[in-house]
Amino acid sequence: MSGLKLPARLRTDGARAAWVQMSPALRAEAAQVLAAAGREVRLSAAELKDFDSSALSLLLSAARQCSEQGATLKLDGAPEKLRELARVYGVAELLWPPSHAAQA
Repeated sequence: MSGLKLPARLRTDGARAAWVQMSPALRAEAAQVLAAAGREVRLSAAELKDFDSSALSLLLSAARQCSEQGATLKLDGAPEKLRELARVYGVAELLWPPSHAAQA
């Protein structure tokens, strides 16, 4: 259902602009998912190649926004480097809850 995806580059210098663009789309997607009796808002990270820790901040904000609306963020196609960065920062379980970790 979702066409939401992260850009190929997500670094500190562009993270704020990316969030300003993504936040309304994410909110609308969550409303659509919930209206269709769904629970997961899917966000593709498959194109993400060049990123830093600001990508984690954006993803945590996205997860929080979904949660506030009663939905769950499901991150698809995350690069292993992003998963490792999340582990280093201690936020991996917030982005990939244990129930989803085996599926992601």
